[in-house]
Amino acid sequence: MATLLYQGHGSFRLESADGKVLYLDPFAGEGYDKPADYILVTHEHGDHNQVQLVAKKPTTQIIRSKDVLKNGRNATLALGPFTVTATPACNKNHPIDRCVGFLVKVDGKALYFSGDTNKLESMRDLEKEHADWAFFCTDGEYNMSAEEASECAALVKAKRSVPVHTHVGMLFDDKVAERFQASGKTVVHPGETVAL
Repeated sequence: MATLLYQGHGSFRLESADGKVLYLDPFAGEGYDKPADYILVTHEHGDHNQVQLVAKKPTTQIIRSKDVLKNGRNATLALGPFTVTATPACNKNHPIDRCVGFLVKVDGKALYFSGDTNKLESMRDLEKEHADWAFFCTDGEYNMSAEEASECAALVKAKRSVPVHTHVGMLFDDKVAERFQASGKTVVHPGETVAL
């Protein structure tokens, strides 16, 4: 069974049932010791792109937003047991031609990571993906607020919707997470591993 470690802020480590390791937006928390097969970077802000923190193999692949944004289209990549599709992500602080979210499928589960963004009409398209998990940025300073993220969760309709990226300069802010409301709301704290 695949697992996900929430490291804090917008940082995650995914492990497939066969032991492949994928990191997303390395920056916060701990748990970078398992050598990566893949590292995903939604954009090049410093709180999302600290790939030097991650233990690597000679074969580690680093996939940055520029690698999946081709001629204005969001690419889909087959990465071992992971299928990764870039999704639109943008706001006044994050240009659409330099930022993405990711839909990651592994071991029969679909996970949506919003990246740094505000509410987008394109999020309606994610409902058809029947996401098992969706992770929404909620800091309300560089991204949407918890209230706006709640609206996004209503569009995506994932089985579990999770507030992350809750506060600038903190791993997690429970007060912000409390304001996030969604069907299937699930709170995951930094350092916590969940079975997918």
